[in-house]
Amino acid sequence: MSTRAVLEVIALDAEDAVAAQAGGADRLELVTDMAADGLTPPPRTFTAIRAAVDIDLRVMLRLADGFAAGDTGRLVGVAGELRAAGADQFVLGFLAADGGVDLDAVERVVAALDGCRWTFHRAIDRAADRDALRKQLADLPGLDAYLTAGAAEGVDEGLPRLLAEARRRGEPGYEQTLLVGGGLRLDHVPELRTAGIDAFHIGGAARPTGWDGAVSEEAVRSWRRALDGATAAVPR
Repeated sequence: MSTRAVLEVIALDAEDAVAAQAGGADRLELVTDMAADGLTPPPRTFTAIRAAVDIDLRVMLRLADGFAAGDTGRLVGVAGELRAAGADQFVLGFLAADGGVDLDAVERVVAALDGCRWTFHRAIDRAADRDALRKQLADLPGLDAYLTAGAAEGVDEGLPRLLAEARRRGEPGYEQTLLVGGGLRLDHVPELRTAGIDAFHIGGAARPTGWDGAVSEEAVRSWRRALDGATAAVPR
């Protein structure tokens, strides 16, 4: 049987959010500063977007370019400010210098989220051992998705790994949703849906004029149509 796939769209402001929801997005990832691949937006941006749309919002917790946690105490404080503003879903992910997960930083930030749902983002695509990372994080409260292209280079390179991981869903460390994003194109969708993957993330693909332009409602709608038209695998 077919189920509706989740479509998550990056939003920088309320204008983006309104267009994405109108185009059929199910959820937004809220960031600022895409020149640094997406950092934590200020609470006022969250509150403006929350007032503009009624779909789920996941707020990035990342203070600098790269995948090091940096000042974990500051991250915890920022998480608390966003929680106080009403945020209840988040995106985060930190690696140590050796490419392993920075478990101490992740655990400290997750503790500040107090059970909120969260995505471990594309740091997994730079991890030295993604299987080990998944198993180390498996029991953390609130973790329900991995944003991944399967490879640091993007979905073109990572597709075989995404398909392999989709086949492992339900195994220890593989209970979370695969949220596919990073170089994702419409022509990838049929194979991913056939494999049972049911969550997709777009950023630049929602902005025909580039990151200096706003999210296009019609661009998002084209993704909604593609996801709704593709056939998902029958659940096992």
